[in-house]
Amino acid sequence: MQRIYFLTFFLIDLVFFSCNYPTLVLTEQVALQQLTNYHQELDSLRNQCKQRYTLPNISFFQFGMGNRTKLLYKNGVLTNALTKDTLNTWHISTEIILPADYCVFLKTKEGKTVIIKEDSLAVWISGSGSTKQVPGTANAINLPDFHEFKYPLIMKELHHEILMNIVNGKPVPNFYVYSKPWRRDGAMMAMCLEKTGNIRLLKDWVLSITDPFDRNNAGESEADNLGQTLYLISIFSDKKNPLVAKIQVETKMLEVNDFNGKYIKGRSDFHEAPVYQTKWLKFGLKKLGLPDNYSIPKIEDNYSALFWWDYKDTYLIGTKDANDKGFYPYLGWASDHFHKRMASPISNRDYPLTWEIQASQANYSGMAAIDTAFALRKISVPHTWQAAEIFMYLDELKNY
Repeated sequence: MQRIYFLTFFLIDLVFFSCNYPTLVLTEQVALQQLTNYHQELDSLRNQCKQRYTLPNISFFQFGMGNRTKLLYKNGVLTNALTKDTLNTWHISTEIILPADYCVFLKTKEGKTVIIKEDSLAVWISGSGSTKQVPGTANAINLPDFHEFKYPLIMKELHHEILMNIVNGKPVPNFYVYSKPWRRDGAMMAMCLEKTGNIRLLKDWVLSITDPFDRNNAGESEADNLGQTLYLISIFSDKKNPLVAKIQVETKMLEVNDFNGKYIKGRSDFHEAPVYQTKWLKFGLKKLGLPDNYSIPKIEDNYSALFWWDYKDTYLIGTKDANDKGFYPYLGWASDHFHKRMASPISNRDYPLTWEIQASQANYSGMAAIDTAFALRKISVPHTWQAAEIFMYLDELKNY
């Protein structure tokens, strides 16, 4: 049913695309009402989790979801987010940013209305009675409305944050500060993209992987990458994929046999996390239909609760979870998901809702493209791991 739903909307969009695209119609009154609806959802979620994080007071929005040219809108200027080339400039008197509608509504000082809008086909700029497609953005994606969920508008915005950080088919935590995809973040993004019908965007990247590890964390071979890579392979290939044999060799080198059984133990984020790593391995093996004679060890692991979607009965009571809600809020959201609580923050801004602070491998100078305030404080926004964690948690709230 879900695939039929996506296909139906895709075919409808193709009909529009084959004609002259109609002028986008949005009045200031309607835009303000849409923003009010979004604020109501945000207030509800923030009241539920009783947490918010104060980000720099910078108003901006981004366009270019999926494999599209990345665009940055700020203060009446639309630029190429990567090259910094200016594409359009408007002298504005009114600005309404609608994150859940992938839209910016503007009124110029000359009294004209301008609408920048992204949809499943491309990014469009409407004004003076015509609508033009922004070059480099004509690449189809699925954009469900999530109407059946408790927080549909927030889910649309989080989906946007995930799709914005796919660059040339590669999923990155934040494209301003990370130049390479990370297996851990990429796997979490893939779970979301499978649900929204956009997983094909990652196919070329996944099938191009030749190393069991991404080696992004100061060159370390992080043990959780093995299971994450197996899972990613399972989406587009099978156990005959040549990388599977390489992963099995690396797995043998990390094996431990003791009174807890056979499991793997290595380093992830610069510390040992055998429960988390073994959970990922078992999940990847299961997804590929491979033999699995590993046991999840009954030991403390502060990353254990980050793996919330399977093997839930192996958690050792009393474990102190990694859940830095300020610098690395994805840890808190993952732990919350495991424990069925909601105690982690989203940002105090309409957009973006997610972030990461002072990560060891991030190049924060890249954030100056948006504003130097982010670069100076070493904050990257948005961040795909946190966006994916919140998205997947809210996905479970459909029937609540």
